[in-house]
Amino acid sequence: MKNPQVVDAATRRWRAALFLFMLATGVSMASWVARTPAVRDALEVSTGAMGLVLFGLSIGSMAGVLASGGLVRRHGGRLVITVGAVLLVAGLLVIAGGAALEVSGGVFGGLALFGAGMGLAEVAFNIEGAAVERTVGRPVLPVLHGCFSLGTVVGALLGMGLTAVRFPVGWHLAAVALAVAAAGVWTVRAVPAGTGREPVVIGDAAGTESAAGTADAAGPGAGGGGRTGGVRGQPAVWRDRRLVLIGLIVLAMAFAEGSANDWLPLLMVDGHGTGATAGSLTFMLFAVAMTTGRFTGGPLLVRYGPAAVVRASAVVAAVGVALVVFSDSALLAGAAVVLWGLGASLGFPVTVSAAGEGAGPGDASARVAAVSTAGYAAFLVGPPSLGFLADHVGLRNAMVVVLVLLGGAALITGALRRPGAPVSEVPAPQPDLV
Repeated sequence: MKNPQVVDAATRRWRAALFLFMLATGVSMASWVARTPAVRDALEVSTGAMGLVLFGLSIGSMAGVLASGGLVRRHGGRLVITVGAVLLVAGLLVIAGGAALEVSGGVFGGLALFGAGMGLAEVAFNIEGAAVERTVGRPVLPVLHGCFSLGTVVGALLGMGLTAVRFPVGWHLAAVALAVAAAGVWTVRAVPAGTGREPVVIGDAAGTESAAGTADAAGPGAGGGGRTGGVRGQPAVWRDRRLVLIGLIVLAMAFAEGSANDWLPLLMVDGHGTGATAGSLTFMLFAVAMTTGRFTGGPLLVRYGPAAVVRASAVVAAVGVALVVFSDSALLAGAAVVLWGLGASLGFPVTVSAAGEGAGPGDASARVAAVSTAGYAAFLVGPPSLGFLADHVGLRNAMVVVLVLLGGAALITGALRRPGAPVSEVPAPQPDLV
C-alpha cells in the first residue's frame, strides 16, 4: 500500500459512501432476520414450510455472489452496486407486500431478489474497498465490514423494539427499503466509474483509449488490468499457490462467522439449555464483538501486519469455539462467544485485502473477486451443512468442524504476508488520514 499524507475529497466521499451502504445492508439483513417469526405467523405456515420460503434467500444470494465478479470486470463496480441496490430495495418491498398479503410465494420471490442484490453488492464492495485501500494506503476493508456488523446490531435492536410494540412487519420492511434506497442513491453518486473493469484487449494491445480512460477515472489502483483479470482468466488466478492458501484461510474464517450467524442461538438453547431470549442475547453479544473487532483492528494491522493478526484472530476464535463446545457452563459458553466474535471479525476482510497485494490493478480485482466469492460461498453454503452432521452427533459436537478449520487456518497465515516481504517484517506505523 502507498503511504500518502492526505486523502482528497473525492476519495473520502468514495470511502464514506461504501461505509454508509454497508451499514444500510446490515440494517436491512438484521431487520429481516428479527421479523422472521412475525412473517411466519403472518403466512400461517409450519416451520418446515418456512424453511422452504427461506430457501429463496440462499438461491438469490449464491446467484448474486457467483455473478458479481464477472459483472464487475465487464461493467465496473458502480453499475453492479447500482443493480444490487435496486434488487435489495425491490426484494424488501416484495417481502413486505408478501407478508402483508399473506402470500408465501411473494415472500420467497422477495427473498430471492433481496439475496441476489446482497450477493451482487457484497463482492462489488470488496473490490471497491480493496481499490480504496490501494489509494489511501491504509486498511479499509475491516471497517467496511465493521459497518455491516454495526448495521446488524442496529437492525436487530430496531427489530426487537418494533416486535415488542407489535408494529406491522410490512410497514417496517418498507421503511427499511426506503432508507436503503436513499443510501444507495448517495453511494452510487459518490463511487467512481470503472473500478475493477477490465479494458478491451485486442491481440497484444493494451486496450482501447476509452477503456484506459475508465481505469484512470476510477482512481489509483482501481481499474484496468489485462487478460489475467478478465472473465476467461479468473480460473488462472487460482494457479497461484499463495492465492490458494489465502482462499483456504478465508474459507475457514467465513465458515466460523457464518456458523455463529446460523446456529449460535440454537446452540445455546439446545446445547446449553438456555432460554430463547438468552440465546438471542448471546447472538447479539457475538454481533457486538464482531463490530468491535472490525472497527478497532486497523491499528493492529498497521503495526503487526495481516499474517500475525489473522493468526492471532484464528487462535482467539478457536479458544472461544472450544469453550462453547466443551464447557458445561452456559455462563462460560456465553462469555466465550465474545472471543469467537472478536477472533472471527478480521478474518474475512483482511484475507480479501491480502489477495490483491502485490498484483497489478486488473489482476488485483480478479484475485479479490475470486477470494470474495470463495468466502461468501463458505459463509452461505458451509454452515447449513452442519445441521446434517448435528442430526447424528449433536450441534455442540458438530461445531468441532469449525474448531478444526480455525486451527488449520492459523497454520497457513504466512500466505498473507505481502509478496517480497521478509518473515520478520513489521509494518511501520502510518500517519492518520484526514
